Amino acid sequence: MSATPPKHDVFHAIADPTRRKLMQPLIDQEMSVTAISGHFPISRTAVSKHLRVLSDAGLVREKRVGRETRYSLQPEPLLELRQWLSYYERFWEISYLR
Repeated sequence: MSATPPKHDVFHAIADPTRRKLMQPLIDQEMSVTAISGHFPISRTAVSKHLRVLSDAGLVREKRVGRETRYSLQPEPLLELRQWLSYYERFWEISYLR
């Protein structure tokens, strides 16, 4: 059985600055939507919507614990970004040498 392709690509998921910031508290720990929402000046519903996009891109994992859903960072999809950026590093290096 093959894995289901992501609904959103990684580039789309991190294009939004709020989603990039939402990933930061998840680096070290698993957190509920309520805990994550406490770090941001947006509603819990907005946080949930952003987390859905990150989850659909494979950047966060959802896990049910009792009545709450906890989220944890899954950094592996970021390798796609790293590979894409590494191609352009040579152009940056050349422009700095001038």
